[in-house]
Amino acid sequence: MELVSTHICKGKNIGVHGNLFGGTMLAWLDEAGGAFASQCIDSPRIVTVKLTEVTFKKPVRPGHIIKIYGSVRTIGQSSITVKLEARRHSPYNGTQRAVCETEITYVRIDGDGEPIPISEKVKDKFKDIEKDNGN
Repeated sequence: MELVSTHICKGKNIGVHGNLFGGTMLAWLDEAGGAFASQCIDSPRIVTVKLTEVTFKKPVRPGHIIKIYGSVRTIGQSSITVKLEARRHSPYNGTQRAVCETEITYVRIDGDGEPIPISEKVKDKFKDIEKDNGN
């Protein structure tokens, strides 16, 4: 997995129980995943179509640094699915603890919002992914 984005949990991101709002984390994941997917398929024109289950494993509190890592799971005719993992990073000793993970599927679209194929050049770049993922 490669580093996709970094965030700092701030007071404005916190709910009444002192933890990061789940919706904020979901927004960070979708934004990071969209940027990563766009980079992978050489096109900024994508839309989110599916987010798998997200289980929040550890709390995130103000001042925590969150690093989101991503990898490509699959590439279809017009879609790309990326695996994302958010980790709480300690600036004191460099350790990281997984906070949550998910898979998000994005579809490449044209100007009218209709799905269009991902280029063969991109598919060739990722042709070994399905084998590596055990598919």
